[in-house]
Amino acid sequence: MSTSLLTRVRLRRDVPAAALWRQLVPTDDDKRVQASHRLLWTLFADRADRERDFLWRESEPGLYFVLSKRAPTDSHGLFEMDPPKEFAPTLAAGDVLGFSLRVNATVSRKVGGTREARGKPCDVVMNALHSLPSGPARAAERRRVIDAVGRDWLAARGQRCGFRLCEQHSEGDGGSGVALRASHRVWSLDDRAQRMRVGVLDFEGMLVVEAPELFLASVAQGFGRAKAFGCGLMLIRRV
Repeated sequence: MSTSLLTRVRLRRDVPAAALWRQLVPTDDDKRVQASHRLLWTLFADRADRERDFLWRESEPGLYFVLSKRAPTDSHGLFEMDPPKEFAPTLAAGDVLGFSLRVNATVSRKVGGTREARGKPCDVVMNALHSLPSGPARAAERRRVIDAVGRDWLAARGQRCGFRLCEQHSEGDGGSGVALRASHRVWSLDDRAQRMRVGVLDFEGMLVVEAPELFLASVAQGFGRAKAFGCGLMLIRRV
């Protein structure tokens, strides 16, 4: 497995970036995602034919974490960058890690009524809410749906990617639940002159490593879709 590099990148607040701050870091979430998408690409676009080979995640407006095979290069002097660190944690089966993940989680939904109809990627939360009638009942059900389908989607990825979600047992009542918090939003983005809606789940929780090499390879590959827009990078820490 080739080595990955983890780099913390911060947009400079002095010249020349300061004069462009509002354009580079808009307050509107959708616009900021698109601006960051273009901004982070400048660190790796050394050739016109390059394809994206890195993951990134916004930690706060103007601050990013980047996981890449190549060291980023700031040709325009827009960033303050920490020295890239080799991403090669020593893990063993049974290790417990805290994690944070922003992901475009999708399921395939057939479009058209024929047997040959092709599946279209659909946001897991919106797909689950699709069958519910609009109104107060749908709004009340949203929180439960986010927790349930988010947990199921991530648990299924864990089975293929060398980890499982931790279980958290409540004291005194013998109950249990997954140690996981999830929130959901929808971005409205422009991509190649086409408007698209991207459902985004933010997870915070704990996991147990079951297959260390497979897990680290999966983290390097990223999870879900919309990776070019800051989704898919799992940040991990020991607990």
